[in-house]
This record gives sequence, structure tokens and C-alpha cells, in this order.
Amino acid sequence: MVAARDIGVEIEGAPATRDELILKHMPMVRYLVGRISPQLPPHLDQQDLMSAAVVGLINAADRFDPSRGVLFKTFAEQHIRGTIIDELRSYDVLSRTMRDKYKKLTRQMVSLEHQLGRNPTSEEVAQSLGIGMDEYYSLLDDVHVFSFISLDDSWDDDEGNSLCLADVISESDAKSPQQQVMMMQLTEALGRAVDSLPEKDRLVVTLYYNEDLNLKEIGEVLGLTESRISQILSQAMTRLRGKMKLHRN
Repeated sequence: MVAARDIGVEIEGAPATRDELILKHMPMVRYLVGRISPQLPPHLDQQDLMSAAVVGLINAADRFDPSRGVLFKTFAEQHIRGTIIDELRSYDVLSRTMRDKYKKLTRQMVSLEHQLGRNPTSEEVAQSLGIGMDEYYSLLDDVHVFSFISLDDSWDDDEGNSLCLADVISESDAKSPQQQVMMMQLTEALGRAVDSLPEKDRLVVTLYYNEDLNLKEIGEVLGLTESRISQILSQAMTRLRGKMKLHRN
């Protein structure tokens, strides 16, 4: 049986209050905002994003019901991500134009992979889109935020339980027994998808999610610019999304 302190409702042996839950999990807010901030356009105010994320944490603390057997950390992460996405939408960062670009890029990668029987190169994707490499890299920059945020799209099982790809990548704590099964299935599918990525894409994903390095640190490891790492991660996430979408369907 899970102890109350393990699900975020006890602190030092006493039931945690709403304020204690909020204070205890503020580092998670800073972490989630810090992970996405470097990938955002420079005109966006990080403090506004932080404020929105704090609102998500407060809402989570207000709505949390420990009797449902859900970890508060997992519950709060979902709410924080949701408020971050809403804040980005308010800035039109996730505009319809960007969504269309992202969907077109994903479809093209999946189509080429089927035709070639392997991952298409960046040059092959650009050629299929009828654009040059500079324009292709610019496209990856444009869709980078959306490729990152799209990890929060969820898969639902037959009973309506949901689990998002970001939960699997970041190894968040499991929720219900049904979601533990989903976690295993998605982890296996994701493992195969990551293993099938081109070597550089796979390495960047591993360093970013498993080793928790930021874009600048990955660039230093690989001898590439932060901008180039951002483009590689965007390409890798687009590839993964296409592969996982096939698994989902």
C-alpha cells in the first residue's frame, strides 16, 4: 500500500494542506517553464508563462482528491502543462498556420518513410516539400514549439483513461492500474520508435529527455549550435509523433 507521503498528501507525517502542496511543488513549476522557455520566440514574457503555470499548480491543489489514488505530482503536471498551453495559445504561438505546417511536415515524413522503407533524410524531406534546406530548417524552427507541446496529446484506452507521450518520455509516476498497462504499451512502442530514429536525432532526444540536458548543453556535447540542436530535436519529435500516431491508430 502506498504511504500518504508518497502521493504528495503528507509532509513530515501530517496531512499536507493546500498551501503546503503548492509550496512543495513550486520547483516543478520552475522546471517545466524552464524547459520550454528557451524554445519560445524572444518576444514572449517568461514571467507571464511562469504566472500561468503557478495558476495551474494552484488549480491542481484545489481540485486534488487523494482518494482516487493519483499522485499529486502527476496530477499537478497535467494542470501546469494545460495552463502553459493555454498561455501560449493566447499569444498565438500555436496558431492554425503553425498547426497546418506541423501536420503537413509530419504527413510528409510518414509518407516518405513508407515509400523508402527507412527514415528519410532532411534533404529528402525538403525536396519532397519543394523547398531548399534553409527554408526547411526555418520550418523546423517554426514548428518547434508545437512539436514539443504536441507531446501532451493523450492516448485513451477503452475505459477512457488517458496517458500522454510526455508522461512516458519523462517517466512520470503511473496512475491507475489501467494506465500502468497503457504506460507499458506506450513505453514499448516509444522505445521502438526512438530506436528507429536516425543516430543524431536519437542522441539528441536521449540527451534532452533521459540525461536532462538543455539545448545549449547538448550543443556543447555535439559541437553544434543551440539553434541547430533545436532544429534536430524538432525534427526528431516530428518523426516520433508520426511513428506514435501510427501506433495509436
